[in-house]
Amino acid sequence: MSAKHTKRRSSKPERPRRGQADLARLRRVSEREITATSPAELADLAADFWTDAELVLPGPKEAISLRVDQDILEWFRAQGPRYQSRINAVLRTYVQHVRTRGKRRHRAGAA
Repeated sequence: MSAKHTKRRSSKPERPRRGQADLARLRRVSEREITATSPAELADLAADFWTDAELVLPGPKEAISLRVDQDILEWFRAQGPRYQSRINAVLRTYVQHVRTRGKRRHRAGAA
């Protein structure tokens, strides 16, 4: 007999890899299960909370070196994994706010 180890296939379906949702399982989840497992912060959302939501597809990222204050970095890291993505989201929100404010000033000045 060979000394090779062979991997036996389990009858259980494989769990999705990171970043891949198990859509079949998600489609089977009931509203009751969603409500029971949702974070407390979501309990009081207004019925129209998602009305103006926009789908934002992630664009390409560029690796850079960025210097930030130590306390700021510690705060973002303390929020858990994907802290760099959250920093990016905060910067994106700021840029969008400044751009919108600039457009409003431009229109007001033209009137």
